[in-house]
Amino acid sequence: MSQVLFYIHSEDGLSATADASLPAHFVQACQLAAYYYQQNKKVFIYTENQQDAFTVDEYLWQFDGDSFVPHNLVGEGPRYGSPVEISWLAPQHPRAVLINLSQNIPEFNLNFQQIIDFVPAQEQLKINARVRYSAYKKLGHTLSTQDVLTASQESTNQTEDK
Repeated sequence: MSQVLFYIHSEDGLSATADASLPAHFVQACQLAAYYYQQNKKVFIYTENQQDAFTVDEYLWQFDGDSFVPHNLVGEGPRYGSPVEISWLAPQHPRAVLINLSQNIPEFNLNFQQIIDFVPAQEQLKINARVRYSAYKKLGHTLSTQDVLTASQESTNQTEDK
């Protein structure tokens, strides 16, 4: 079964986003896609709808040149896709990591080694995340959670220690 990691966003996390026009978990999803790309893992970002896929695609194009992430919407780009694919539809090629930006668990969730999901700060989205957490658990996935503020502080501390 897959490892599922839920990142928990607090109210404070909303004001700390790099781009105020995007939800904090969308920004984090793009940052995680960049991280996994650097680890040579193929990533699939699953969105709720076509508009969200276009939004994520556009945001990834805005990364500076030093942190460029090769990506495409499913059906575009190279024959077997770029390292990061984005879609509201099922993936066309095998991927190691699923980053779920949908409010539902994708039917194809069993095809991934690792799944990243989010608990946004908004109450209704939190409720939806709890439903997804329970569903992943029923499917037999291994679950863990990480508070985004704690993760950010640990990352900052590691950088300062170097």
